[in-house]
Amino acid sequence: MSDAYVVHRVIRRIASWAVVSFFTEIHVIGGENVPRDGPIIVTATHHNMMLDPAVLSCAFPYKRVLHYWAKASLFANPAMKYILTSAGNIPVDRKAADKRLLFRGTFRTLAAGEAVALFPEGTSYTEPHIMQVKDGAAWAALEYTKWARENPDKVKKGAENVMIIPAAIVYTNKSKYRSQVIMEFGQPIKMDEYIEQFLSEQEGAPRAAVKRLTAAIERELTEATINAPDWDTLYAARMARDLLWPEERSINLDDFVTISQTLVDLFSTPDLVPNINAIKRHLLTYYSLLESTHLTNAVLSSLPLPSTLDPRQPVPLPSRLYTLSLLIRDTFALLVRLPFSIVPVVIHAPAYVMGRVGARMVEDEEETQAQNKVVFGLLLLLMIYPAAFFFVWAFLRYTPIGAIVAVAFVFLFALYHNKIVNDNYERAKRLVAAWRVLVGVWAPRKWDLSLSAVAQYTVPRIPPENPWVDRTKVKVKSRPVTPGPQSHSESESSTPSRPQQDGSPASPTPSSQSSSPSPGGKRRRPPTRRLIRHVLRARIEAAKALASLFAQLERAPDNKRVCASVHLARRFGGQIEDPNPNRETQEGVEAYAEPMGWRSAREVVAFLRSHGAKITGLGDRVEGQWAALSSDGESYDSEAFSLEKNDLQWVAPSQH
Repeated sequence: MSDAYVVHRVIRRIASWAVVSFFTEIHVIGGENVPRDGPIIVTATHHNMMLDPAVLSCAFPYKRVLHYWAKASLFANPAMKYILTSAGNIPVDRKAADKRLLFRGTFRTLAAGEAVALFPEGTSYTEPHIMQVKDGAAWAALEYTKWARENPDKVKKGAENVMIIPAAIVYTNKSKYRSQVIMEFGQPIKMDEYIEQFLSEQEGAPRAAVKRLTAAIERELTEATINAPDWDTLYAARMARDLLWPEERSINLDDFVTISQTLVDLFSTPDLVPNINAIKRHLLTYYSLLESTHLTNAVLSSLPLPSTLDPRQPVPLPSRLYTLSLLIRDTFALLVRLPFSIVPVVIHAPAYVMGRVGARMVEDEEETQAQNKVVFGLLLLLMIYPAAFFFVWAFLRYTPIGAIVAVAFVFLFALYHNKIVNDNYERAKRLVAAWRVLVGVWAPRKWDLSLSAVAQYTVPRIPPENPWVDRTKVKVKSRPVTPGPQSHSESESSTPSRPQQDGSPASPTPSSQSSSPSPGGKRRRPPTRRLIRHVLRARIEAAKALASLFAQLERAPDNKRVCASVHLARRFGGQIEDPNPNRETQEGVEAYAEPMGWRSAREVVAFLRSHGAKITGLGDRVEGQWAALSSDGESYDSEAFSLEKNDLQWVAPSQH
């Protein structure tokens, strides 16, 4: 085994460049839970293909070398064996029936006091919640503990006891360029609680210990990630989060997961308020229209759309020109920087183009898009940067000093490009969106899609199922009916439902979902100018719907409760109910029934307010409301939207 791990360090450096060029930040939480030395098994979530090990290795505390499992057959060639070993890989013979043969390389690594990293979910996937956690990590940890006791002479001093370190990798938007990453390390899991049962000679005891340890790993990973019972709930929670925090990156990353899970729990509560289905429908419609137009709520919220831009209003020409001049000013302010950024942008353009091509190749696989963007772009950069180096070196006549200058030039050029992107990417995106919106609201009325034509873009697209996920073993996470008297409107009780992908019973969802296209089905993206008025109208309706939800929760009695994840209920003083005691499965392995958590509705609202949620501003008149027109050119009527109705819907003025 290589002591220097030269290949590992080279790969980690290249991966670090790639990760930093794609994400703006890797925010680490709980780094103090990782020991500086000693044997550990890191169990990480796996929802973004090759970027997961890249992020984990690049930002791992103390820069410890992480050893990943690889097929034993790859080590047959001596040259390949050296490369894989120097990269920190461990041979694993998956066909070995004997666990000790299976984990022989793992034992050797842990006995040296080093770190092993695994992805216990077994595959990378895109789902609304953690679907599976396999037993491999638990078997490896317990088998090593047993082996270390039996072979103390083969274990380095201080490496007798292994710990499992859960690592949850959460992406604010895993396929989006210049998004952020949150990596949280949970509390170390020691083997003391499980090894006695594992060493027991009682039939089924070792397997039961492994299952208990796997359940502990899954619990830690679940508590540090965002988990929803279905896609509709997750999308509604995302849209609510964007409306409550309309400014880009206005949520502290330390609280991002907690805030997101709180909103997921809120929308997971059946009968939360009488019109909850209608509220979710408006949120989902707005979410889907934003996805269809590649716009974001943060961008729309930042656009200057005063009523002086309304071409149908008799506004004095100077006032209208003044408003337009602000937009033109911002355009020129961006163009002024163009001479300073044109060279790095042009040189890096092939990498950006290839990244987009790579993402389009896997449009149906969200977990692969970012990987392709990074890999395709990195391959181009590995050709562009050496070419730039030799160009500069040739200009300096291939002198030794010229080589040093060329290396420094390429390095500083790459840093300058990243700074240019960080300073101008969001500004350019908002500016382009502003002109797209302005063209859309000033376009002829006949260009608007009709309400029937736009319906296909109001249903969020569901990612296709991953065939490598064993859905027969996925836990069905049910949500109980909220205690307390609740009334159902006739219209909502008959709302169609969409089956959940994990095979559990269908949950009530907005009625628009009944026309949902098949998961993974492709639909042609229309020009933004034909959808923009519908987007602006959906924005107003979604904001008012969310305002009505919080208004009803604040008027609710003190004993009003909402569903909560168990760890959040415990953290915020809620209640936890264990519906069933532990039971035995047919295999004799202990299985733990999922407890139910509850939080006070008022406490949840207060929590969101204290972390910056702009609940009060949801009901305010939105700037640009004049542009939210129906397809026949009629103005949006805010009075048609009543917070007191059980069903919230947009009503055309002609129907009044």
